[in-house]
Amino acid sequence: MRFSTLPQWLAWQEKLHFTEIDPGLDRIALVWQNMQGQTKLPFKLVTIAGTNGKGSSVAMTSSILMAAGYKTGTYTSPHLLAYNERIAINGQPCSDQQICDAFARIDEARGDISLTYFEFATLAAAEIFRLEKVDIAVLEVGMGGRLDAVNLFDTDIALITPIGLDHTAWLGDTREKIAYEKAGIIRPMTPVVCSETVPPSSLLEHARKQNAPLYKAGEAYQYSQLNEDSWSWQATGNEARVLPYPALVGDYQIQNAAAVVQVCELLKEQGLTITDTAILNGLKHVNLAGRFQEIKRDNVTLILDVTHNQQGAENLHKLLSQRNCKGKTYAVLAMLKDKDCQSVIQILQKDITHWFFAGLDGDRGMDAESLAAKAISSSELDNYNCYTTVNDAYQHALQKAETDDRILIFGSFHTVEAIMRILPEFHLKNK
Repeated sequence: MRFSTLPQWLAWQEKLHFTEIDPGLDRIALVWQNMQGQTKLPFKLVTIAGTNGKGSSVAMTSSILMAAGYKTGTYTSPHLLAYNERIAINGQPCSDQQICDAFARIDEARGDISLTYFEFATLAAAEIFRLEKVDIAVLEVGMGGRLDAVNLFDTDIALITPIGLDHTAWLGDTREKIAYEKAGIIRPMTPVVCSETVPPSSLLEHARKQNAPLYKAGEAYQYSQLNEDSWSWQATGNEARVLPYPALVGDYQIQNAAAVVQVCELLKEQGLTITDTAILNGLKHVNLAGRFQEIKRDNVTLILDVTHNQQGAENLHKLLSQRNCKGKTYAVLAMLKDKDCQSVIQILQKDITHWFFAGLDGDRGMDAESLAAKAISSSELDNYNCYTTVNDAYQHALQKAETDDRILIFGSFHTVEAIMRILPEFHLKNK
């Protein structure tokens, strides 16, 4: 084994490949060929791509599958507090030892083939799930779909969540171009669920060329809100079913949940036993950190949210408007350089009393002054201060906030992570 600890492996992987992001399946396919020899995994597979709602959809799908009694693996990215969160079985992150052992097998199989950090993680997830004999795995695509490492594996059902503008430097600058990349996870004659009622035509065309049965919202299934506690889901031609709201904040989660229920119906057609009770319990008990996560702190409400694009900001604006707040709303914002911070700030500027801009470390991190400059150029803001770190910005926001105020901490997984590490509510603090 090359290294004995997980931090050592990860530090080495970060520098192994010449670039952090390198789309393409050729290299990873060769390594997996050396390890296993086939891209059809020995368990059921659901692959989820899209711009927004991927994490929520993975969480709801896996929650329902676990409630149905299936040993369920999940692969997600990025992580918030510990790398192990990326590879989980039945909701429990895999151990350092499991991941290190998988890394060692990958390293041996790759020879002189260079792999990215994300490619190592993807192969490790597949290897661990195989060894642990999971019944089904739910894989979240990292970026795009067609050339993403996750797309190495042939899925049994593809789910594509709402598509917006993000990663435009890699995926294209229109919804049509981005949807083409996302649609790459579709396999011939294999069902695909689309949570948008009007998806880009490039997605529809790709499904048609693959002869893949398409289950589109508003066509194959319908859903509607009934009251504050329940909503209805109905497959075309069947009776409507009344379901509880998922235990995730936001009306838009119903769109994600409706697509997940359709996925479960298709899994039933493929031989799985998923009762209505399992669906109800899965929705009621789903949990996902960093998605409008509210925490009380000395009569002030903290809101942690990983939102980092225009579509997510629109959802966040709606949530802030709907949630009763007697006081002021302060924002701690830190983002990566490749994100559309101007659109995010424009959408939310009327919700925010004062902005506390912060910098993020790393090659992709944006410093606070650059963030402020972009904000001023697009929104003419004057209600802001700049701080070197997220922690500094948060401490100043906390000093400013009074009873019944709220502090929104958002813009990136890195932003949320920084605050989670100093809050006692998170048992992985400073891990």
